[in-house]
Amino acid sequence: MPSPPSPDPALPAPQADAPSWLRGLAECAVRAVHPDSLLPGELPAPPAGRTLVVGAGKAAAAMAAALERAWRAHQPEAPLEGLVVTRYGHGPQGPGAACRRIEVLEAAHPMPDGLSEQAARRMLAAVAGLCEDDLVIALVSGGGSALMSLPAEGIELAEKQAINRALLRCGAPIREINTVRRHLSAIKGGRLAAAAHPARVLTWLISDVPGDDPTLVASGPTLPDATSPLDALAILERHAIEIPEAVRRHLEADTRAPALGDPGFARDRSRVLARACDALEAARAAAEDAGVEVRLLGDDLEGEARELGRAQGRLALSSQLGLERPLLLLSGGETSVTVIGDGRGGRNVEYLLGLFEALEGAPGILALAIDTDGIDGSEDNAGALFTPDDWGRAEASGLDPRDYLARNDAYSFFDALDRLIVTGPTRTNVNDFRAILVLPRTP
Repeated sequence: MPSPPSPDPALPAPQADAPSWLRGLAECAVRAVHPDSLLPGELPAPPAGRTLVVGAGKAAAAMAAALERAWRAHQPEAPLEGLVVTRYGHGPQGPGAACRRIEVLEAAHPMPDGLSEQAARRMLAAVAGLCEDDLVIALVSGGGSALMSLPAEGIELAEKQAINRALLRCGAPIREINTVRRHLSAIKGGRLAAAAHPARVLTWLISDVPGDDPTLVASGPTLPDATSPLDALAILERHAIEIPEAVRRHLEADTRAPALGDPGFARDRSRVLARACDALEAARAAAEDAGVEVRLLGDDLEGEARELGRAQGRLALSSQLGLERPLLLLSGGETSVTVIGDGRGGRNVEYLLGLFEALEGAPGILALAIDTDGIDGSEDNAGALFTPDDWGRAEASGLDPRDYLARNDAYSFFDALDRLIVTGPTRTNVNDFRAILVLPRTP
């Protein structure tokens, strides 16, 4: 395997430059879940037949590159082939990062496009006709649902796109969104693995879903499903989403994906390589080494982004009472945004603006929130941060957080304050990373 990454340099005490300290903490968290250091220490032994790699997600290309490097180093004569699909701009980058044996495709996210459909068709074709002596290694990470999108028979891609767009705008949790995606798909919900059988399928995952259920990551293309088409129909009706007639007929037919306990999956195995808690634990260790008290609020928090921000703002204020040394409040998960305005911004800046509003410039409290994949929603930023001084700066510039929240325009608010965090694609994805630094009040 590649040599492990060098240990992160110790973070200094946060009081000297708290915004830079928070940025360094976030970088430490993201490095801890990058594919370069995640692949298992032992590669599977080459099978008697072929070894085929497939995969989808924002981390899929980096996972493929890491796998190739390890394969060449430890079993260079063994054949390896395949293809993965990632988001535009999330392909391998840097010296030696390019894949030689595994083809890397790119497609659209969060809304699938024609290349998403082409990628799915090519993967199904690649696994067709395999035998028991063959091995499929599936590299799956968040974002794979959109990047590998093949509608079920009788459903048009445009219909899937419209439903996906409505689900994202209505604030539905990711578990519900992926349930619908699985049952409108010809490749998700274990169907890719079923097409590969009787070959053995080994799935490696980087989880971006609260609770880290492997069947939910990228809507589980290689794992059997615990839900039904009627569950998907109920979700669409509960959120009052318009259901095209072809989609309704398909769901009411109750044609099941491979279910849990399906004997065809008996030889398959899956392993989650990284999750939100791993990023949070790396940040916790770095902060404690710097003398900061740390409180983990959870790695699977969901709900409306702005409301979580407001709640955590109130917690930060109450935690500051009697505080004797810096306190860090850490959390992860995946919030949602009910879109009611026409502004710009993903869930992390919406969370942060709700928090900013609740704090009203309280001295000694600053915060950062990013998506670990480097893209918050569909904008160019990973997230943002703010300090107590930004409240006065906002007032002086006529920036009212309530107005920006009403328009779902948190991106523009933090852009005006020059507080957006722009990292570019990180090529991993364990979802949200949120950090609130609470400093003791000075007399």
